[in-house]
Order: sequence, then C-alpha cells, then structure tokens
Amino acid sequence: MIIWLASYPKSGNTFLRSLLSSYFFTNDGIFNFEVLNTIKQFPHYSLFKKIGVNLNDERQVLENYVKAQELFNKKETLQFVKTHSSLLKGFTNYKNTLGVIYVVRDPRNVVISAANHFNTTIQESVSRLLNYTNLGGNIDDAKSVNRIITHLTTWSMHYNSWKVLNKKKRYLLIKYEDLTKNTEEVLIKVLDFIHNLNNQKYVLDKFKMKNILKTTSFEYVQQLEKEKNFPEKAKHGDKGEKTFFKYGPKENRKEILSNDLKEKIEGQLKNEMIELGYL
Repeated sequence: MIIWLASYPKSGNTFLRSLLSSYFFTNDGIFNFEVLNTIKQFPHYSLFKKIGVNLNDERQVLENYVKAQELFNKKETLQFVKTHSSLLKGFTNYKNTLGVIYVVRDPRNVVISAANHFNTTIQESVSRLLNYTNLGGNIDDAKSVNRIITHLTTWSMHYNSWKVLNKKKRYLLIKYEDLTKNTEEVLIKVLDFIHNLNNQKYVLDKFKMKNILKTTSFEYVQQLEKEKNFPEKAKHGDKGEKTFFKYGPKENRKEILSNDLKEKIEGQLKNEMIELGYL
C-alpha cells in the first residue's frame, strides 16, 4: 500500500524523504543521498513504458495512473511514494492508497526557492504558483526526471485537492516550518501516523533518531552536496546546475519579494494562508 509524500515543489518534500528513508531503510539512521532512492517518485516515465503507454498522449498517461501504480504495489507492502501532482480525479484509488503525508510551506518562500531551482525570475515563479501549471513533459530528454507531465495545477488547488483524504482519516498535514524547527517532535508525529495507518505498534528507535537529526540537518546536507553530486538538482543546459540546498530554513527569503508580488500572493491565497497561520 502506498503512503504518498505529497507537496507542491520546493516545499520540503526532500527533507521529509530524507528523514523517512533514514529511519526505515538504514540500519543506523545515517543519511546519504543514495538512500533517497528507496522512495519512488510518481508519475515516472519508466512505469508507463512498461505497460506500453504512449508518453506523447497525455490522456492515455492519465488513464493509466492506477495501472502504473499497480506495477510496484503488487506485494501489498507499505511503500512511500513522492509526488508533486495534485490529487486529480483518477490519480489513484483506495486499493492502492493507504494515506498521504502532505508537506506545505509558506508560498511566499516557495516562489523564491522555486525561482532558483527552475532558473526563472521571481515574477515567473509567482505566475506559476497562482496559475494552472504542468511540470515536465520533456519526453525526448533522456536525462530528464520529468519526462511525464506532472499536474501541479495551482498552489491553492494543489493544497486543497489532497485534503479529501482527511475525510477517511488518511491525511496528515505538516508544515515545513514546523518540520525544520521541531524536527524530532514532528517526525515522531509522522511515525505515529504511519504506524496507526498500518495498524502497527512500534517502539521508537532512539539510536536512529539521534543519527537522523544530525545527518539530515541543513548544514550537513549542504556540505554533503559540495562533496558529492546530488542527483535531483536541476540542470539547465549551458547554464549548468543549480545548487539544491541553497536556502536553509533559517532564511526567510520572502522578505526580498516586492510589495506588489507579496500582495498578489496574499490576495489570491488569503483563505489558505489564514487557515495555515501564514497570515
């Protein structure tokens, strides 16, 4: 069964995956970039190629989301799967999905981080956040991890779409700001949620927890990126690669937004930002 690790891009999904992969898929809790590979990403072009889907046909891809999930969900074992997709109709079903952990971040900080990652202007980043947007779809680029279109929709549609799982108590919302400030407390909350979904009792591995907190800190992974290549960093052709771990949780980058852009974001996302305590 799948537990989705869902978020709008640049909202803390990588940090959450770092914590969970270190806890569940290492013996000692010590994080490294390779352990992130234990958590699948969806949608991923390789799954659709296996079932003969035409990657150029967006409708055919959408119609086969569930079938693609069944390829790696046959054993009915617990699986964490990262996605940046909105929860569109037909994206998954309850046969495949056990629940979702949704990571949200102040959208005023998201646009700054996304502008750096996608090599765009801040204005373009704000436009993407507020308007219906797809990500990827460059199927002819063999090096790209986004060869299948990911339906971001808008930031507000994305955030609200996943809340439908809350009706069945299969939804846990965590804020990036809480995850970075109170990592141990929030991670324990996440572990409780996962084991309750799976009807399992567990004893917290304190040894692993100690190592996880040390080796997933922003300063640690930032240094790790300098020493080793981080495979998920964005590549921009002749413009080279962008540093992935550039803006840490202590940097409140929203302050560099112009007043016009701040007002635009806060105006269009007012209800959600009030609900989340960002306004």
